[in-house]
Amino acid sequence: MAGRGRRARSAIAVCAGVVLAVLGAHPARAFAPAAGRSTPDIALVIESGTGRTTALHSGERDFTRLWDLLTPTYTGTERVPDAWASGDFPPVRATVMWGQSGVGGWPQTDSAPGGDVAMARQDQLFLAADGTPWVRTDPSPAVVDDDIRWHRAPRSLFEQVVGRGRLIDAAAGTPASRQGAEERARWVLTGLGAGLLLGGGGTLLVRRAAAWREGAGPPREPRQELIDL
Repeated sequence: MAGRGRRARSAIAVCAGVVLAVLGAHPARAFAPAAGRSTPDIALVIESGTGRTTALHSGERDFTRLWDLLTPTYTGTERVPDAWASGDFPPVRATVMWGQSGVGGWPQTDSAPGGDVAMARQDQLFLAADGTPWVRTDPSPAVVDDDIRWHRAPRSLFEQVVGRGRLIDAAAGTPASRQGAEERARWVLTGLGAGLLLGGGGTLLVRRAAAWREGAGPPREPRQELIDL
């Protein structure tokens, strides 16, 4: 009987894995679990470029969508190009700080026991050149170390989150410095166009004035009279 039970459980696990594979879901991101003592229940989404910040809580639909996309309990990592590992990766679309509420309190802080929030993880989402969403994870933001992990995210979920536009705008991802450069470039081009227009108009006016003077003959001078004294 015990052997049959084990075989039955193995068969169920295999079937579940096949279903997840067919659906394109990651085993760790199938469902967002209920908030517990060791799982984040708050997400602070900071959109790149605009700087828009959105706070989400466990139980909200957007929190579940974000959980399924980023998988904040996933601890594995995938290999990425060396340039990415050294910091030369595509523009970040959004930064998400995952927090756990119900911690801290006296005497460490001034709030009541269980009234503080601990930031337990930082995820950064960006889109590769081939359209694949990637997640760059710092599992311990409060610790200064080089423990950075990477994993791919489902493209379908990324399109859903971006398509709704509430958390991540489709145009997000351009760094503020790049936006500033583009804005300056627009001002330079506008000023250059105005300068060329004014310069061309000024040259035309100068030429017209010169032609008018040539056609008018020698300049007239005040008449002089000889007066006999």
